[in-house]
Amino acid sequence: MRTDDELVPVEEHPTEPVRPRMTRTRLGIFAATSVVYAAIVVGVVTTSWPVRFDWQVMLFRPYKQWPEIHAFLDYFVVLGQRGPTAVAVAAWLGWCTYKHRTLRPLLVLGTSLLLLNATVGAAKIGMGRLGPHYATTVGSNEMFAGGDIFPSGHTANAVVTWGVLAYLATTPRARRIASVAAAMLALGVGMTTVYLGTHWMSDVTLGWTAGLLVLLVLPWFEPLMARTDAWLLGLWQRLRGRRALVPAAVPVAASVPLGAPRGPVDDELPVLEPVAAGSRQGAGASVRVADGRPHLSPRPHTARSERTPVTPTGSRRPPHADRAPRTSPLGPGAGRGRAAGN
Repeated sequence: MRTDDELVPVEEHPTEPVRPRMTRTRLGIFAATSVVYAAIVVGVVTTSWPVRFDWQVMLFRPYKQWPEIHAFLDYFVVLGQRGPTAVAVAAWLGWCTYKHRTLRPLLVLGTSLLLLNATVGAAKIGMGRLGPHYATTVGSNEMFAGGDIFPSGHTANAVVTWGVLAYLATTPRARRIASVAAAMLALGVGMTTVYLGTHWMSDVTLGWTAGLLVLLVLPWFEPLMARTDAWLLGLWQRLRGRRALVPAAVPVAASVPLGAPRGPVDDELPVLEPVAAGSRQGAGASVRVADGRPHLSPRPHTARSERTPVTPTGSRRPPHADRAPRTSPLGPGAGRGRAAGN
């Protein structure tokens, strides 16, 4: 009997990203690509058939054959430039990082770009080939002349930058679609540089193989990227924990206006309890009070609003011996006395 976990493919779990491994098939592709890379370099250095083909394409001058697409290709070739493509892909991978709470997408992009700069940059400087617009001798390979176009950086960058999206795909279908799209973009960027006359055809071919080699060796760096991801996330959690332990600022008492209602902080302050009446232990014994003041007699404390109002009685005029009162004081028999006098 199958369980629910067996019915669901592993690729459909969003919390478990698929990490490519260096399988036997990948090792075979890597070995074949390395052979092609070495063959192109040897063919150009020895000025064999790759160089002859380069000159045939260059003398054909493709940009003069189809001038109507020149303006469009000037913009299309930007898809192979390092800055715009890296920013666009990093923005998308940054969103994936925030969504899945892992730094792996950005770490894969950063690792691939570092490998690309180290390998392609070293090959450019080491072989120093000049481009078609700066060629000096027809049929020459233009190697070791201070140039920096072999292999093509635009082509290799297009393979790596857009290929990373296929490398990070979480399902086989998404990986196939992204791989085809990245291959078409890299193919178009490489051929565009040949059309514009900025690269030889062998430059573009070597750029394709160089970018593919970078993508093929990424699984070897997966353990290092996993440790870096765990370390950075742990550091971020520790920083957030320290920030949460910082106590909040206590409001200054002087800033509270007079007559304001009591706040929750005031309720926590100690309040003096009412003094209880002491008990007499005998005749002549001193009265003991709870607050330690024996000289004060205990008496109940009443609020001002609870006290009985005192009203003055009688006349407020000072008495005089030679003056008779104008009216007799009011009383129960006041009316009867006045009536009797009349």
